Amino acid sequence: MFSKTALGLAAGIVLAVPAFADHDYRPAGDDFDYAEVVNVEPNLRQVRVSVPRQECYSATSYVPEAGSGYGRERPAAGAMILGGLFGAVLGHQFDHGHEPGVATVAGAVIGSALGHDAAQRQANSGRMRAVESERCETRYDERYESRVESYRVSYRYLGRTYQTTLPRDPGQQLRVRVAVTPAEY
Repeated sequence: MFSKTALGLAAGIVLAVPAFADHDYRPAGDDFDYAEVVNVEPNLRQVRVSVPRQECYSATSYVPEAGSGYGRERPAAGAMILGGLFGAVLGHQFDHGHEPGVATVAGAVIGSALGHDAAQRQANSGRMRAVESERCETRYDERYESRVESYRVSYRYLGRTYQTTLPRDPGQQLRVRVAVTPAEY
């Protein structure tokens, strides 16, 4: 069922494993241990922060009422005729020059235009309505905040005190690397 090569390989592995089971065996390199943390101080940095806020207010705008005729030409025939007649009578009073009738015609035209304008103002007066609306704008408040940039950590290992800077608070213990090298003779 099994080939002789496969049985020989399996036996070699089984016999070799106990040889590496030596508990004092450690590969060359660094070991790790834990040191007691004795002091932690945060390194603070001032940071400018922009905080958005909504600022809202009420605004009043005036719009024409529906059907008021605002913005459209309305016939004001009666006012135009009456203004034209009144202007012609008034212009006739000044018609004493070389060309008779010119002041009368000018008075009729000016009176007719004034009558039309008066009729439009009367038709549109009081026909506007106020509309309240809320308008909002985003404003930014600037302020400064203290932020932790890193931590100055003092720790004790084998009776000696060391210091380092770390990106976060390590807690009560700090994992340290222990390296043993031979001293020069």
